Amino acid sequence: MALSRNEAFRMQALQLLDAVLVWACFWLSWDTRELILSVNDSTNRESIYWILYIAVPFTPLILKLFGYYRQIRTKTSGQAIVQILQALAIIALVIGMYAMFAKLLDTRRLVIGIGFIMVFVVLLLRDRLTAWWLRTRRHQEAALERVVVVGSSAGISELLSEIEPDITDGWKVVDHFDLNKRAVEELFELLKMKSVSRVIFAANHTEFEKVSLAVEACELQGVEAWISASFIRTQIARPTFDALGDRPMLVLRSTPELSWELLLKKLMDLLGASLVILVTMPLWIFAMIGIWLKSPGAPVFFSQMRAGRYGQPFKMWKFRTMVANAEQMLDQIKKEHGNEMQGPVFKLDNDPRIFPFGALLRKFSIDELPQLINVVRGEMSLVGPRPLPLYEVEAICDISHRRRLSVKPGITCEWQVGGRNQINTFDEWVSMDLRYIDNWSIWLDVKILLRTIPAVLLGIGAK
Repeated sequence: MALSRNEAFRMQALQLLDAVLVWACFWLSWDTRELILSVNDSTNRESIYWILYIAVPFTPLILKLFGYYRQIRTKTSGQAIVQILQALAIIALVIGMYAMFAKLLDTRRLVIGIGFIMVFVVLLLRDRLTAWWLRTRRHQEAALERVVVVGSSAGISELLSEIEPDITDGWKVVDHFDLNKRAVEELFELLKMKSVSRVIFAANHTEFEKVSLAVEACELQGVEAWISASFIRTQIARPTFDALGDRPMLVLRSTPELSWELLLKKLMDLLGASLVILVTMPLWIFAMIGIWLKSPGAPVFFSQMRAGRYGQPFKMWKFRTMVANAEQMLDQIKKEHGNEMQGPVFKLDNDPRIFPFGALLRKFSIDELPQLINVVRGEMSLVGPRPLPLYEVEAICDISHRRRLSVKPGITCEWQVGGRNQINTFDEWVSMDLRYIDNWSIWLDVKILLRTIPAVLLGIGAK
């Protein structure tokens, strides 16, 4: 049966993890043997290296042949035990034959025995923990992928009936959208209001023109369109093939595709944000004491609802740099001072709502530090388009601008480090964000982070 890219990626990650676990088990088996026999034989540990060369790479591969990495959530413990025992039996046979032909019969048998026992226990425990985690996520609405199924009523029912529950259990189907009865404009509003991340087209019995317009609505918002046909041509989205169960699908993506680079980005976000929080803790204390002294009686932190990926609202945190009633003063400030940014976004270099100590925090971007908490929580990334307030997102007129919401927002970006002093139109700002999305790589993120450091230390471009 064909694997979707998500399933293939998960399988590869689990295989890599299991290879590491197998290596650790056999490595620790030597120490366990020494502990049991009360001997110190560490100098001869290299005598088991040949076992590692066989067991580490081949155990995950043989487990894959027995279906160990498929249907993890619904698999029983008994099935997992049988699959592990089958794989270990083959590995043991290979190791035994190699030892005989290579005349390696002096290898510590106790090490091999302990190693196999540890591998069995650890792999079974890892499998059951993974199954438990998948079942837990199934009952957490926030973890479910928000999906709209589009097409004719008959086509939608046929498609959903043929997809395995193991796949659909990870979805929250927001709507069954009948293109023959509803307007494409309604679909566009649905994607915006429900923070949809994927639209699946059951294109049977549906007019080509309607499907094409619906795909365009997805494309403009950066939402993945999965189509069970191969007749759509796009300007931005990259067509690739994937699978839902046994059904081949044409996928149109205008955002970075799932890859090891994206996994590395997530790890970089989590580890990098945690490290920066620890290193900059003195600045947190400095900012909190300064705000408390210079603006007494008001909160130290400022929070505001911003638009996250696909427009999903989240609460973004900053150190407060304006007077306590700054948001209530916004309309008055716009009337008196105007807006230096053309478009829905408000920008004013010398905003009178900023108190002096707040201006200092802004100059060196110290006010942005609490957003590292948003990064650790998974709501933001270190690098990505800056998140806009919900009311500014609602004011966006050009629907193509919504594609900047198709990736996770970030603390820093191209505009933040290189253009915010020179750019005065929202169109130019969005153009930089879309260029980042279309050309994204982990190396691009690293370059932006490296450019951010001198910009912060020298206070370049901060207002």
